[in-house]
Parts: sequence; C-alpha cells; structure tokens
Amino acid sequence: MVVRMRHTRAHTANRRSHHALKAANLASCKDCGAMKTPHTACDACGMYRGKKVLKIKVKAVKKAKK
Repeated sequence: MVVRMRHTRAHTANRRSHHALKAANLASCKDCGAMKTPHTACDACGMYRGKKVLKIKVKAVKKAKK
C-alpha cells in the first residue's frame, strides 16, 4: 500500500502544535498550607473540602514497613 497524499512537515507540525504538555496547576491547602493539585486530597494533612479523608500516619507507617 502506498501513501497517496503525503503531508508536508509544516502541516504535520501545525497539527501537533497542541500536543505540548501543560504545567500542573497548584493550590495551597486551606488547612496546612502545603501545595497540592486542585480537587484532590492534601498529601500532607489528608483533608479535602474541610473533611479528613486520608489517614496520613497509617499511610506513612505502611510505607516504612515496605
């Protein structure tokens, strides 16, 4: 099979111009002030939207055992 309509390098580059990665947005945690990604639980304190959702000390102990 032969490629009939070959795209030029410029056409290919124009198509790929939107493929660049963007830097991650960071927001400070309202409880501890650590930087975290929006809409996720804080890794430092385990809080999300004013509620404790992660047990950080238990997580650290499990990681230390490994």
